[in-house]
Amino acid sequence: MSPSQRKRSNAFDDFPGPEPQSTPPAGQPAQAAQAGQVERIERLKPSQMLPDRFQPRRLLPGALRADFFSGKIDCYQAAADWLALGQRDAGYQAEIERLLAMGDSFSEHGQIKPITGAWAPLPDGHYVFLIETGERRFWAACLQAVKEKRDQEPLLRVEAVGRPTRQRQVLENRHAELPSAVGQACEVAALILAELGLQPDPRQGDEFDFFRQAAAQRMPAGLWERIMPIMQLTRPRMVQLLSILRLPTPLLELADRYRLPERVLREILPLPAAQWERLVKASIQNALTSDDLADLVRPEAKQGTMSRSERAAAAALEPGRVAVSGLRRFANAIIALDEVSQSQAIDEIADILVSTGEAEGMVNLLGELGRVVEARLRRR
Repeated sequence: MSPSQRKRSNAFDDFPGPEPQSTPPAGQPAQAAQAGQVERIERLKPSQMLPDRFQPRRLLPGALRADFFSGKIDCYQAAADWLALGQRDAGYQAEIERLLAMGDSFSEHGQIKPITGAWAPLPDGHYVFLIETGERRFWAACLQAVKEKRDQEPLLRVEAVGRPTRQRQVLENRHAELPSAVGQACEVAALILAELGLQPDPRQGDEFDFFRQAAAQRMPAGLWERIMPIMQLTRPRMVQLLSILRLPTPLLELADRYRLPERVLREILPLPAAQWERLVKASIQNALTSDDLADLVRPEAKQGTMSRSERAAAAALEPGRVAVSGLRRFANAIIALDEVSQSQAIDEIADILVSTGEAEGMVNLLGELGRVVEARLRRR
């Protein structure tokens, strides 16, 4: 069914009052309304919509993107597969929980903001609503429908706009929830490419390759000044963000999924590329900060003659070094507390160790640590 055959509802249908005269005559195609910059609200099923593959803030996991965007699976199968991934991966689960919470808010309060986009023809003659902003609302509805095993598709409020833009996408992203460092890097790249009039090639297999093009472009005068108000960042900060895209796609996906801070990624990038994967994974597994990473790759006195790359290879985050860094942070944090707060913290730690079954092993380790420390003190 073409857009012109769908029953449309006006943006003011939810409120009492006279009908505005912005609705086009009966039978007028939706595309004609878009050309006149007429904006209207209608309600569509997720199966009638399609997210933007090159949206700077990625939501759908990389493992599902090819099958979904090629049409091998629909949005509900993608949501079911995503839920399954969440059971095995905490990074996926965290995003799923945020989206399901949004879906719950739809049930309780209704969908306050519409999804925006534009109708586009498909090769088979049908039309699809291409999402400009509101992909989170789209996936929230799909995930909730699958989780609750609904028989009918949900209906979402959408607004057809005349000319979707990257600028609107980025503004919506930053207003709704600050994207990860990787997401922000893609936002900067997307704005640069939009300013230069460079559009993504639908045949491009890796979306990150589209964003990586930005770093190779010659920036005309005034470009940075035009995107600074949108990003609310200085030019040096945006250049730093763009450098994150040097990471290979699998590591970008990991860093994005677990929202690794920009400062952590900037500590990793100057090191040899052969170390990047281990450092990214160690940063995720151990919640390392940029200071932790700086300490871990800092040369010992005996390494003073080694090159930076040699030091990095020697300090490739062995488990012992990570444990030492974590214990140092714990010691600094608890020593900084007053006596009452220290007692409360110790009580809570004891409860956690007992509840997780790690108490006995930890008592033995701390006993051994105490004996080693006492030996060091006696030799002083």
